Amino acid sequence: MMASVMTIIGSSDGFLEFIKSPIIRGNEIWRFGIVLLVILAAMVTGRIVQFAFNSYAARLTKKRGESPVALLFKALANPAYVATFAAGMFFCKLPLFFHDEKGIRIAVSDTWAMIARVLGAVAVAYALYRLVDVVEHYLNRLVGKTETKLDDMLVPIVRKALRVTIAIVAILLISENVLGANNVKSLLLSAGVGGIAVALAAKDTIANFFGSITIFADRPFQMGELVKIGEHTGSIEEVGFRSTRMRTIKGHLVTIPNSLIASSMVENIGRRPYIRRVSNITITYDSGHAKTTKALEIIKDVLAHVPEVTGDPDRPPRVYFSDFNDWALNIYMSYWVKPPDYWLYYEVNERVNLEIMKRFEAEKIEFAFPSQTLYVKKE
Repeated sequence: MMASVMTIIGSSDGFLEFIKSPIIRGNEIWRFGIVLLVILAAMVTGRIVQFAFNSYAARLTKKRGESPVALLFKALANPAYVATFAAGMFFCKLPLFFHDEKGIRIAVSDTWAMIARVLGAVAVAYALYRLVDVVEHYLNRLVGKTETKLDDMLVPIVRKALRVTIAIVAILLISENVLGANNVKSLLLSAGVGGIAVALAAKDTIANFFGSITIFADRPFQMGELVKIGEHTGSIEEVGFRSTRMRTIKGHLVTIPNSLIASSMVENIGRRPYIRRVSNITITYDSGHAKTTKALEIIKDVLAHVPEVTGDPDRPPRVYFSDFNDWALNIYMSYWVKPPDYWLYYEVNERVNLEIMKRFEAEKIEFAFPSQTLYVKKE
């Protein structure tokens, strides 16, 4: 019946025919005026409620800061306006008079009720959508108590997932009111068949998504830590649903798919308690026993006066006359630098190298280098 009314209005003489229709003939002009006043009153009341919610939230924020109650009222301000307008749309049809024998009452009442239900569903969905901000506030407070920074990246992902879920459910419920349950089921069935094809085409994206879940669950690294993944070494800048961004030591930004990280060996360099150096110092065979013994004493004494090397009593420096090489006498040197700062490690190595070189020169101990001696016999 409502479709026939809309067809009458849309025809060439639609306006005149609509004036003669049972809807107009059964209602005086003042009834339509009341309908308009009810709608305007609903809009004004909604604006008042919205202003009251925002004002109360602003006062709470000014007194106590960003509290959950202030976020709650701020989030419900706009949905309250939509809900008030939906209530006005539901009650504005009451002043009208309909002819039951023409079926007008049933058609218009059902249509008006459907519009009110749709607006109510929009208001509820909008409220849930905005209440995600309150959930985000509590999650930020929760992850703020942890030492890991990887949780901070998880909060925006949870917020987006909740909002997408609420939007999809709201669209399905509203579509059921507008299109009917059977049409929605047919639409979902078609979407399910198409979803299989989309899933097959987007298998890499799905693999990256589950890879991100693995990263957040296992936590092989934290934000800002220095790691080695495959052939890339650098600090972690961001972890997303699809990929992880790494800033290499050379300054390049590398984007690595999360599925690759989940299936690769991750070497977390940032969590090492120290940095170990192993070096072989070679001196000439002409040094003999005395100079070789003196070289060992010099190296041990140099390492004993480096605080970054002797800071861990469980890992003292190791110095040994280890081998007779083909072209030199080999002295094995090993020590641990703590704290494990990358550039501090090179600074300590430089100090150790320069001091050993200086004291070797004073004792006339010569470093060896690969060489060969050829003896030519003359007949």
